[in-house]
Amino acid sequence: MPANTPAPLALLFLLCVMPAVSVAEDTPYPGTVVITTPHSYPVLIDRLERAIAANGMGLVARASASGGAAKRGVTIPGNEVLMVFRNDYAVRMLAASVPAGIEAPLRLYVTENADGTASITYRRPSAVFAPYGSMELDAMAAELDPIFARIVATAGNN
Repeated sequence: MPANTPAPLALLFLLCVMPAVSVAEDTPYPGTVVITTPHSYPVLIDRLERAIAANGMGLVARASASGGAAKRGVTIPGNEVLMVFRNDYAVRMLAASVPAGIEAPLRLYVTENADGTASITYRRPSAVFAPYGSMELDAMAAELDPIFARIVATAGNN
């Protein structure tokens, strides 16, 4: 895009190329972000796995109600929770607050939409750790916020 592009046109361009991002209004938790992507559920899961690794984080665990249901012969829309963290952050988190350990790993929730696309829902790390009132946790979360935003943006973009 040329450097002299008027601001309204630049904003329109960004809105067209970025996945839909919204703050979830139907959740009781602040800092929840929902990204609607153009990708199918299995494609988005694969893209997220690659984005997690590319951003230096670890896929610690996963849980899928749709996967469990399929093993019982029941079909429900795809959903999976990808649990993401890294040991150096875990050590820092626990040094700042042992009770905050319940928050790790942080979660990315992937859901299949009725139109065949999939969405990602997650809580910003700063929102997850804010209730603990720790400057050390706040600093760590400030590092994690852009990492999780990059993971989600990378996986969700075309």
